[in-house]
Order: sequence, then C-alpha cells, then structure tokens
Amino acid sequence: MILSELHRLLLPENLDLLEKHGSDDPAAFALRFQGCADIPARAIAEQLACRRKAVKKLPVLSRFPLLYTTLSLEQASGEASAAYKASLVHGERLIDLTGGLGIDTMFFARVFRAVVYCERDPLLAELAAHNFRQIGISGVATSCGDSLAILDSFPDGFFDCIFVDPARREGGRRSVGLSAASPDVPAVHDFLLRKASRVMIKASPAVELSRLREELPALSEIRVVSVGGECREVLLLLDRNRPKDHAVERVAVLLEQDGSILREIKGTGGEQRGPAVPVQACFYEPDAAIIKAGLTKKLALDLGLAFVNGSVDFLVGEGFIADFPGRAFRVVAVERYKPKSFRDFLRRHGITAAAVQRRDFPLRPEEIRSKFRLRESDRCYLFFTRDRDGEPICVYAVKAAAV
Repeated sequence: MILSELHRLLLPENLDLLEKHGSDDPAAFALRFQGCADIPARAIAEQLACRRKAVKKLPVLSRFPLLYTTLSLEQASGEASAAYKASLVHGERLIDLTGGLGIDTMFFARVFRAVVYCERDPLLAELAAHNFRQIGISGVATSCGDSLAILDSFPDGFFDCIFVDPARREGGRRSVGLSAASPDVPAVHDFLLRKASRVMIKASPAVELSRLREELPALSEIRVVSVGGECREVLLLLDRNRPKDHAVERVAVLLEQDGSILREIKGTGGEQRGPAVPVQACFYEPDAAIIKAGLTKKLALDLGLAFVNGSVDFLVGEGFIADFPGRAFRVVAVERYKPKSFRDFLRRHGITAAAVQRRDFPLRPEEIRSKFRLRESDRCYLFFTRDRDGEPICVYAVKAAAV
C-alpha cells in the first residue's frame, strides 16, 4: 500500500466496504473490484490478508478496526512481548524513536503520561495515528521525520526513557549488528543518554551478546524474551546512572502466549560449565531464551543437571524435572552414529517417523530425514549430537508426557 491508496482507503465509504467484506478471500476481493476507480481494491485486499494474520499476533488489538501494511505487521511486536517491554519501564515521558505500526507505543502509553511516537515513513505514521484513534489512546504525539532530529529538539533530560528498535533492513539487506542498523545506536549512545536516563533497545535475536558491553558502555541488563518457546526479542537496557563496575545482568524471560511470565532465569553468562557425562535417563533442551542468553550453565547448576558434551546446550539427568523451563524427554536408547549401521538401529526400534534435531553434528535435519526416509512425528524424537568424547551419537527419546 502506498500513501495515496491509504488516503482513498480512509474515505468512509471504503472503510465501510472493508468491514462489509471482512470475511472475503483477499485474492477474490482484489479480482472482483479490479479496475473500479473509486475503490482501492489492492489496499483493501491487503487489509483483509493482514487482519487474518493479526488475529494470532495481536489477539486483543485485532478486535479493533485497525489498518496495517504487510511488512509493518510482520515486523511489529506481538502483544505478549509489547506488554512485557512496557512493564520494564516507568516515568512521565517516553519517546519511541522507531514507531512503525505503533504496537509498542500503544503499550507504553498505558504506563507513561506522555509518549512521543516517531516514524520516518509518512505512510506508517499516518497508519499509526489512525490506529491510535481507533483504540482511543490519548497522550501520544505523532511525529513524522528523522527521529534523532526530533529527539534533539527536546531539552536534555526531558524524557524518562527512550525506546528504539533499529531498522535492520536497509537497502534490501538484513543486518544483525547494532552498528549496521538504523539508527546506529552505538554511535549515538552518549546523545541518547543525555536525553533520557534510561534507554531500551530492541536488538535482533541473532545479535552477538559478548560484544555488547564494548559497544554500549551504559549497558546494565540484557533480557532475552521467548514467547511460547520461541525466542522473539533481545532487549538491551541502558542506565545513565549505572555504577562503572556494575556487572551486566542477563535475564532469560519465558512468556506464555497470553503474556504471563512462566519463568525468569538470571545470571551473568560467566558461570562455569560442569564436566560432560554420558547420556542419562532424562534428556533436556532448555528454552530458546535461556540458550540465547547464555544461561544454560546457570540452569544446569541450579537444577543439578549435566551437559552431554562441552559445546552444546543439551542437558541430562537421572531424575525427571516436571517444571523444566524448556522441553523434557525420557531417553529410550542411545546409539553411536555410524551411517551403515544406523538403519538397523531404526529398524530395531521400529522408527519410521521422528522429529529430527541436531547440535554439533555434520548433517542437517533435512539431510538425515532424506537419507533414512523418516517422516515427521510429534512423539518420537531423534537428537543428533556428540558425546563427551566427541563421537557422533543419536539419542532416541520421547516427550515425558507421552510415557
């Protein structure tokens, strides 16, 4: 959708048409109204498709007649993670430097008296302003333009918090590092902290955590957030008043789909990894947020578990832990992986279908599945990795609840 299409879409008769055809197939609608000069058929078809996707990502907000673009909806925070971000900050005034569709702004507006939404794309800025009105949000000032220039127009210390989700798609290429994104947060680190004592940065889930302290001297916390077991966000919290010798705390936050906190694991990432042991009766895979935060070692220490080898995050133990933060399995068999004899192992155990996963193993799951003609399964699991001696092995396990 382009800006002129949005302006036509916002006409009352076209908004009514969108609501009237809310259950239509998007492609069928576009074909039916193609060529109608007064109807932005492509824009309405895009809304029909987006609204279907929004039901899962934005279960509450999607009940309102909001407008989207395909890319902005894809990049927007889900409700669970947006609500969690808003719970971490407080104060009177916040500025969102990268407003996008405005989902995060909507949740920040619940806890701040005044929020400034910034967006350089006029289409998204107008979409967000429309959506704020639909939901009845007050206290949000919408600004379109260069966010750093807008921020510079305010006095130092004016805001209690700055939120920034740097654009990682520039020139058609996707970046991971903070310096390659826009805005370049490390380059404006000091400037941001002049304007607010606290800064929250939403980084790529693939960002390398070990170098962040060098790039961001005021970094106080790293929070890795998963929703329903999927790693969604890495949040970096800067604090202007952080003591210079303060250790950066890492927190893995496990959220349910409804946004409730299932578990928090805290540490520094510097915990010692215990010695690897042979595979035991129970096999564990920590939640993706724990692995990303580098807190599997802390988890193993807390729960009395051991590693399968010196490089991966698979854990084992003799006792079953019912509330393990991740996935828990009971081991059926362990086999040293040898391509020529592995078919016999599968045949002996009657395995024709399995969920295939690997860590520190040369073959990709799809290669393994093709090589041994394995169908998908949600009960039988084959974990390919290496043992403590570095030898390739396969762990055949089933979910604990399935035993």
